[in-house]
Amino acid sequence: MRIAFLMAPEGVEEIELTRPWQAVLDAGWNPRLVSTEPGRVRAFRHFAMGDSYAVDHVLAGDTADDFDALLLPGGVANPDALRMNRLAVGFTRDFFQAGKPVAAICHAPWMLVEADVVRGRTLTSWPSLATDIRNAGGTWVDEKVHVCHAAPATLITSRKPADLDAFCSALIGEFAASGARAGSLRG
Repeated sequence: MRIAFLMAPEGVEEIELTRPWQAVLDAGWNPRLVSTEPGRVRAFRHFAMGDSYAVDHVLAGDTADDFDALLLPGGVANPDALRMNRLAVGFTRDFFQAGKPVAAICHAPWMLVEADVVRGRTLTSWPSLATDIRNAGGTWVDEKVHVCHAAPATLITSRKPADLDAFCSALIGEFAASGARAGSLRG
């Protein structure tokens, strides 16, 4: 499976990128770092500068057709920048329209609000997003991980880095089930 990790050029919470990335690799799948600009993405460890990571794919009117699932890491600055980029918002929305699974952690559900895909869904996030999610028509819950199977796409959400074990386990299970249904368990 090809998994798109969508990130802004800087501001992603490093562990919310690296732990799910490793889980995807451990599952034998192909993670791809997708960004709005070429080069490298600068990660952060909360407020301290982290490492940088090479961009595999630059958004340019892309759709979900090239990927089997989407993962949205958090950090405050990362989703805040992405939700201002029409290509990133459209790319995110396209996964829902295509019925492909999406996983989002921490502040990443801001992208889901901007893409107008939370209405009628139940999800979790960093607690400060609860009002945004409710105002966008979603139901916010305070859980380590929440899986919402509302049609057309499965949504896996989590609150924070401390919940990464539960998040990674859920996303691997849901991505595998989706890939098996679609017959797309490719490398």
